[in-house]
Amino acid sequence: MIDRSGFVQVGRSAQGRLIAASAVMALLACVVEPAAHATPSIKVLSEVAYDGPIKYTVKMASKNWGSAQETRTIRSGQTDDFSWQSKPAGGSQNVPDACPDVDSIRNASGTTVRQVKIRFAAVVANSGDADVQLSFQGHAPRPATAVTVSGKKLQCPTDNFFSQLVHFTMPTGGAEKNVTLSDGTKLTISASRK
Repeated sequence: MIDRSGFVQVGRSAQGRLIAASAVMALLACVVEPAAHATPSIKVLSEVAYDGPIKYTVKMASKNWGSAQETRTIRSGQTDDFSWQSKPAGGSQNVPDACPDVDSIRNASGTTVRQVKIRFAAVVANSGDADVQLSFQGHAPRPATAVTVSGKKLQCPTDNFFSQLVHFTMPTGGAEKNVTLSDGTKLTISASRK
């Protein structure tokens, strides 16, 4: 017979209650025991050494786009975007708001700029080498030409646009990798794991 406490009553004797309590404890031990031997937790991949933060530097030397350098940090498998702006060759000039297709060569104050956009993505292999994909986009104003917009004649610069995607493998121990784009722009990239 089972009473309200959940223990089996085998009579009123203390020995009977002790035997019943022991049986319940043995049953609980069988049920609880498998939980103690559960599968160990899975280690998060981001804790693996080759998957940690990557500090990388991109240096640019270009006749068309100028010189610049940027150092940033990402993780393996991430993509990072950044841009550089500088005065164009021949200096900045004001650009009328009505000029078409000038967003990439005009800054917030309305003057022309030379702009480079970089997208950097790296995946680090078990060997420690990084498989890198780098997208390069350059925008620079060409001299203004006469354009008619809504019946008005304006002097508007046009966008001298260049784009190239490069793919390469490089070490992540700090050594430099040199890449020359098809327009002659030289990029020097280095990467090290933090």
